[in-house]
Amino acid sequence: MKNEPLCTAPCPIARSLGRIGDSWSMIILRDAFAGFTRFDEFQKSTNIAPNILSRRLKELVDDGLLEKVSYSSTPPRYEYHLTQLGRDFRPVLLALAEWGNSYFSPEGAQIQLVERETQRPVQTMLVDKATGEPITPEKYTLAPGPAASPMILYRQDYLQRKRAGDNAQKFVPQHYASRDHDAE
Repeated sequence: MKNEPLCTAPCPIARSLGRIGDSWSMIILRDAFAGFTRFDEFQKSTNIAPNILSRRLKELVDDGLLEKVSYSSTPPRYEYHLTQLGRDFRPVLLALAEWGNSYFSPEGAQIQLVERETQRPVQTMLVDKATGEPITPEKYTLAPGPAASPMILYRQDYLQRKRAGDNAQKFVPQHYASRDHDAE
């Protein structure tokens, strides 16, 4: 279910989770990537209650990750196809699968990413597109972007001071959070 406060938060992670952070929505997207397109396919694959599935499909369409395409006019029937926005979510799902196989599948991988032609198993890795360097916490970090809100700037400053050893400070974001909402 869409979380409106997260959808309007200044953080892009929060905004993304506000739209698709619901586990059912992620499972529906997983199945859409696998090739399922019809309501009954999603319902049988996930065992989700029909009313919840209807609501999640509507939200995914409203948020632009899926599009509704008619395949029958009598009676009206629709398929759900990934949009470009939805297809761009694929790396997130692949990372979740990799992480889940590593930490929550003691019996071994239930699914795995393979090269289509050879069926060779591959592992995902996040890299810097410009250099091909692996993204590691030792070399890369998140920083405020050009449109950073006062709250994001405050968080960054607070964390930099904390890393520098200033443990006497208190995290007091309320003042900055209210300034974010005033600017919207």
